[in-house]
Amino acid sequence: MKKLLAVFTILFLLASCSQVKIAHVDVEEILKEYKGSKKAEEEMKAQSDKMANELDQLALPFQQKFQEYQQNSNSMSDSSRKEKELELRQEQQVIQQRQQIAQQQIQAEGQKKIEKINEEIESFLSDYAKTNGFTYILGTSSQTKSVLYGEESLNITDVIIEGLNESYNSGNENNTNDVLKDQPVN
Repeated sequence: MKKLLAVFTILFLLASCSQVKIAHVDVEEILKEYKGSKKAEEEMKAQSDKMANELDQLALPFQQKFQEYQQNSNSMSDSSRKEKELELRQEQQVIQQRQQIAQQQIQAEGQKKIEKINEEIESFLSDYAKTNGFTYILGTSSQTKSVLYGEESLNITDVIIEGLNESYNSGNENNTNDVLKDQPVN
């Protein structure tokens, strides 16, 4: 009986020592406020604007040719008109193909940037959890609603945003230990 009581006592002590520590973050808020996300968004907008400008410059001569054709089409012979229409359609197809290729390139670049930002955030959260003794850090957003209720004291979104931005400013996205030590632990 004493041995059984001793075993239960040891199990109870071990169970109480391995306490689960959980927090939650708002993923949308992190993505909105993280300086790395903001910079990537600015870069993508600049790249998209530049590409749109280049495509506009490419389309401008076509538009002039088309207007010229419309003005002169009544005075053209049928064969000349058909030849000019074919030429204009081919040129329009080339422009449309270039637009599609440009859109695909911008989307691919955007996807790479999103993946990099997600990796930075996940890495930071992992380091933060390990440094501060969290067993789990749950993420939620308005689309996923994976945390249906959480005490506000366990919401570490602001702490994570602050730490991510400090890490981003210092250029140490992968080495966040200095930033993590200064963060308050809930």
